[in-house]
Amino acid sequence: MAGSCLPVLGAVLLAPVLPRMQDHFAGVPGSAALVPVVLTVPALALAVLAPFAGVIVDRLGRKRLLVAATILYALFGTAPLWLDSLHAVLISRVLVGVTEAAIMTACTTLIGDYYSGELRDRYLALQTMCASASATVFFVLGGALGAADWRAPFWLYAVGLLIAPVMARVLPTPLPSKRDDVAAARIPRSPFPVRRMAGICLLTVFGAVVFYTVPVEMAYLLDDLGTDSTSAIGAVTAVASAATVLGSVLFTRFPPHRRPRLPALFALCAAGFLLMGFADGLPLLIAGAVVNCVGTGLLLPSLVTRAMSLLEFADRGRGMGLWTAAFFLGEFLCPLVLLAGKGPAGGLAPAVALLGVAAAGLAAALLLTARRFAPAGAPESARQ
Repeated sequence: MAGSCLPVLGAVLLAPVLPRMQDHFAGVPGSAALVPVVLTVPALALAVLAPFAGVIVDRLGRKRLLVAATILYALFGTAPLWLDSLHAVLISRVLVGVTEAAIMTACTTLIGDYYSGELRDRYLALQTMCASASATVFFVLGGALGAADWRAPFWLYAVGLLIAPVMARVLPTPLPSKRDDVAAARIPRSPFPVRRMAGICLLTVFGAVVFYTVPVEMAYLLDDLGTDSTSAIGAVTAVASAATVLGSVLFTRFPPHRRPRLPALFALCAAGFLLMGFADGLPLLIAGAVVNCVGTGLLLPSLVTRAMSLLEFADRGRGMGLWTAAFFLGEFLCPLVLLAGKGPAGGLAPAVALLGVAAAGLAAALLLTARRFAPAGAPESARQ
């Protein structure tokens, strides 16, 4: 769980200090574009490299790669404390993204290795809960440390040096279960489920755009409504984060056969976006954000558990690498999608409403597809 929070640290920690960093590098040509990239480039590197990390996870072992990547994460993450060149800082951030790809892929794969069935689903939901809660904590810490100096938040990356020895000592080396060994002896190993993984990864890209819209854009939506107080922004962000955690908790409370299906979850997220898009005051905006974040708290573990259920032990790293790449590609695309929609829609709030319409359309398409390919008398497993 601690390792799964490290990529979140890279995503939100530096947001409060970007203006100070911009001032420091004001004399560097192109700094207006390069400084914001310092925040986003690890997610892009993670999205590009996670599939390769998944292959390495399957070949070299999950635990060994996780421990090594966590140590390198701390070294590359703290490098800007001593770097004076903006371009060197960017290179260090790309390397942070490389280590994050290995960390996130290995952590999710290990959950699949250690647990099965409903217990596995609970730990995957717990992964979402920890990541959501840590995002709020890291945002606050980044702002507090950044008040002293823009470099100060980079010290938090050193936490990797504390976590790595604990991982090395405590985590067992995963091995195929006896059931997997027996199955492998009786029947040949099935090929990698390319088509089904492609489908779940495409849904995950869109799901990640939905997941990150509220934390990325909430400050701008509040500003459009005339609320520019940092305390108010922090409070609303905390409420939204709590709603995501609530959604993840609800996921663990439903028995597997009674969990909301993907069409219902995308429809719930869409309802939240529509409320936010048409909000004319703070209460309705917060209500829409809560509805949306409860939906995303249910959506993310639903997507990852579906992906995990398709994979055998030997392919789990590769499959989770693809899923991780899809999720962080969606994170990278989120602000770009809304930026592209602002012009045609006439503003950020209408663009969020338009994203809600897209989510509702996807929910309807998934529902129609399920009904088309599952006959009326089919058992529940076939409908899934």
